[in-house]
Amino acid sequence: MMETEVIHTGNENALRRAVEVLKGGGIVAFPTDTVYGVAVLPWDLDALARLYEAKQRRSDIPIPLLLSDAGQLERVVVIPRRFRHQARRLMARFWPGGLTLVLPKTEIVPSMVSRSHTVGVRVPDLALARALIQDAGGVLAATSANVSGQPSPITAQEVEEQLGGRIDLILDGGPSLGGVPSSVLDCTVSPPALLRHGAVTEAALRAVVGPVQTG
Repeated sequence: MMETEVIHTGNENALRRAVEVLKGGGIVAFPTDTVYGVAVLPWDLDALARLYEAKQRRSDIPIPLLLSDAGQLERVVVIPRRFRHQARRLMARFWPGGLTLVLPKTEIVPSMVSRSHTVGVRVPDLALARALIQDAGGVLAATSANVSGQPSPITAQEVEEQLGGRIDLILDGGPSLGGVPSSVLDCTVSPPALLRHGAVTEAALRAVVGPVQTG
């Protein structure tokens, strides 16, 4: 167990400190537009291993990627030609926002992030989160800041209750405004499949892309 540092986002050094921790191989929790997330650099295999351990998460469960902006997309995923129109419409409508798109990953994405040929990607609708991601290099491997199977936290205090002593730093930005995890849409099948109901409703997705598979 370690001592988890907590810094309020009102501190002028908060982002700089968070980036320093991430680039040093550490784990950082921070608010997003949905719930609090916990992240590492996606290219740091040791940090990824620590993240799985901290969350008590099975190593075969992928970790989504948060992007600072849609311009980072082509670094980490390939949009199949047959889904290009749908994917672009979804991004135009729901990014930044609470929609994670599952797409084929590029070779740069480590298998420790996702063992399959796909990975989830999202641009969060919170300026602080995007600034952190941008300053850390444009892409973070990030998932909800909870112990696997436990409720997703919406405050820094809830993060500390679950992951205190397991992660390096918590950015306290007050309660997450959304409070609901992102919706997850698999764009590698036709019609797209809604893998997780969340911040973006099924009706809203259908209004953009038409039929959607649900489990």
